[in-house]
Amino acid sequence: MKEAIGFLVFVWFLLCGFCVGRFVVEKNSLKVTSPNSLKNVYECAIGDFGVPQYGGTLVGTVFYPKANRKACRSFGDFGISFKSMPGGLPTVILADRGDCYFKLKVWNAQSGGAAAILVADDKIEPLITMDDTPEDLPDYLQNITIPEALISKSLGDSIKKALSDGEIVSINLDWREALPHPDERVEYEFWTNSNDECGPNCDNQIDFVKNFKGAAQVLERKGYTRFTPHYITWYCPEAFVLSKQCRAECINHGRYCAPDPEQDFSKGYDGRDVVVQNLRQACFYKVANESGRPWLWWDYVTAFAIRCPMKEKKYNAECANQVIESLGVDLKKIEKCIGDPTADEENAVLKAEQDLQIGKGTRGDVTILPTLIINNRQYRGKLAKGAVLKAICAGFQGTTKPAVCLTEGEEGEHRTDFVPEESVVSNDDIKVDKESIDMLSALVMSEIPRVSEVEPQVVVPSQGYGRGPQGIRRFGINTPSSYLFMENIFGDGGLWKEFKLGLSFSFGDSKQGSRNQ
Repeated sequence: MKEAIGFLVFVWFLLCGFCVGRFVVEKNSLKVTSPNSLKNVYECAIGDFGVPQYGGTLVGTVFYPKANRKACRSFGDFGISFKSMPGGLPTVILADRGDCYFKLKVWNAQSGGAAAILVADDKIEPLITMDDTPEDLPDYLQNITIPEALISKSLGDSIKKALSDGEIVSINLDWREALPHPDERVEYEFWTNSNDECGPNCDNQIDFVKNFKGAAQVLERKGYTRFTPHYITWYCPEAFVLSKQCRAECINHGRYCAPDPEQDFSKGYDGRDVVVQNLRQACFYKVANESGRPWLWWDYVTAFAIRCPMKEKKYNAECANQVIESLGVDLKKIEKCIGDPTADEENAVLKAEQDLQIGKGTRGDVTILPTLIINNRQYRGKLAKGAVLKAICAGFQGTTKPAVCLTEGEEGEHRTDFVPEESVVSNDDIKVDKESIDMLSALVMSEIPRVSEVEPQVVVPSQGYGRGPQGIRRFGINTPSSYLFMENIFGDGGLWKEFKLGLSFSFGDSKQGSRNQ
């Protein structure tokens, strides 16, 4: 009985960790422009999902429906549509808090044609961040693309009264100052985890890394950003340092711990395995950064996820070291950085990570995985390439935005990638350029048969720039490229995304790159 109670107390400490830490609610401005009685600038809280329009504004009129006022059902069931007429202002729904999850309210507003949704609090309290959705809700709720915000009960009541009096309520949602832009470089942090067996949360993290890798490396190589990865760990309470559970979940005598990947101490990998791999990734970044190549972190984490998954029992040092060596990073320096996980001593890297978990100034404590911090402000919104890139680009001063911010299409996705119906590369003899060979090597896949290196052939396209049957012609070049030969080997593209010369290349399952967009 005592052991069971001790175990429960240990798990509570391990999972709660810094849950009592300081959480900062990120806000943006809501300006009411009419009626005169409500003219003012108000604060509203940015939700932790959807797509906040960082760097932009949205002007619209507020509509408070006569039915389904909590937006917990489809508005189509009530014959209500919010789609704007040609020339009309976008419609912003006002919905009441309660009875269903925030995310379901937003989805129903989006499905009904609303441009955005305001959720009015049902009690007088400080603004909170909308994020209470469990992981077992339908997958389609991941496809939210409209912005949402929580407003105070008093503002909600005032808007309702004005509407009931026949007034038109016009508003301007402003995200231009949601992220500071102090200089010409954006600094951002990504708090993540090497664990790949924690369900949708882990899947979302690695999907983001794969999809965002190309844009991140372009920004980093050209000095537009400074990116730093981070990893959350917890400490084991002193009374439980020698317990079976603590020894399974922690390294360095209980100083650095992580939850069990399967939440079952009797099988599979332990939390200490996760901590060691997190430390290896942090040390990889440290060594790569010291050599002037911090962007290699994206290559390593992507390749490790593909080559060393837990489900294939390859989540270990041997597989990780193979990836490290393929990227040309000094393995001995990484091993020295990792040190001895069994020693009763502090690890400098993990100690620094724990210190950074405590927020300072406008940044709250980091208690949730994943967490993205841009220019010292916690990002709110879905973890998807287009939404995150929009937020990062909003962190630049108006005249200093890099080209990748200006050339990205809707949701930040390149639309210049074209795969012809018939591959230009022979199935019997796959000839590719040196960059493609290097990319395979980085993925520890250089032994694929029938692949040989050739000099790329430059072809002047007959139809100028754009898409067409001649292949990819954004720069007037048609060569056996990463995209085309990978499509030939693996089928229908998508598992890997790479930017080369401003183009987007990919291979694998085409749905993986866009299912969360």
